[in-house]
Amino acid sequence: MSKLSHFDESGKAVMVDVSDKAETARVAVAKGSIRMAPETLALIKQGTADKGDVLGVARVAGIMAAKRTHDLIPLCHPLPLTKVSIDFDLNEDDSAVDITATTKVTGKTGVEMEALTAASIAALTIYDMVKAADKQMIIGQIYVATKEGGKSGSHAFDGETP
Repeated sequence: MSKLSHFDESGKAVMVDVSDKAETARVAVAKGSIRMAPETLALIKQGTADKGDVLGVARVAGIMAAKRTHDLIPLCHPLPLTKVSIDFDLNEDDSAVDITATTKVTGKTGVEMEALTAASIAALTIYDMVKAADKQMIIGQIYVATKEGGKSGSHAFDGETP
């Protein structure tokens, strides 16, 4: 395991100094899901939820959240994101909305936290939009599926712990 970079020699929390790092193209993809009753998934699919376009609002919320990650997570660097996209898959087999958040930047540090934040907030927004119809929803399996760029290179994860 590598050294934890958010602590100095005396154990105090610090923002990582990326001054000497090269700017590279970086991409991160985070995935997540929100399980719900089949009837709730049908409301989303048909566009008949009382609050309106559930997935449209969740997409915008996820994009906005990615852009504000540094305001939410104390030691994250503010990044000039070049792309944020949120895609949804209505998974009728699991009665879930599967979420894929992709973030891109050319910079000195990665965009994994932005992708994770986007997926998380998209899931929370879906919950908020349909909670009146279903109080038993479960948000879960939020993880970094892939990341590219930077000193550590590419990484892929399937969402299953060893």
